[in-house]
Amino acid sequence: MKYCSVCAGHIELKIPEGDSRPRHVCEQCGTIHYQNPRIVAGTLPTYQGKILLCKRAIEPRMGYWTLPAGFMENGESTEQAALRETWEEALAKVEIQQLFSMISVVHIDQVHIFYTAVLPTAEFSSGPESLEVALFAPEDIPWDELAFSTVEKSLRLFLENPTPARVHTLEVNRNR
Repeated sequence: MKYCSVCAGHIELKIPEGDSRPRHVCEQCGTIHYQNPRIVAGTLPTYQGKILLCKRAIEPRMGYWTLPAGFMENGESTEQAALRETWEEALAKVEIQQLFSMISVVHIDQVHIFYTAVLPTAEFSSGPESLEVALFAPEDIPWDELAFSTVEKSLRLFLENPTPARVHTLEVNRNR
């Protein structure tokens, strides 16, 4: 960030008074421009023991499989974001069951949240961000073709215990 979005003044990276972290501060008007992690929300949809995955039509990791998920928008809850992203990527209407995993991806300032969800019918299709959408039996999941380590971690945890007593909170060092 070089210029202030409030007054167009020059931005300086410094620790503001009363803070403990470097922030982008406008030299002219003093506005502090906070940068906080972005939330990725999605679902882990199942239908008759199979898991719904989407093959990405966009970068990063175009052509790799993922759970339907994406960036949360202002004005929506994490559940609403997960439902919207599932619709946008898989044209699937799901019923959210519970929060399943929350993974901090510190090196790229993101938090990935996945909800378990049920697909009431096998109705789905590729949305604009997906090349293909398919249901996979656990033994057929394309592990070597998964887009992100957060997706792999969530899938492995789910296959170990699909109805955990608590939410899995993890941290990854590097994400594919």
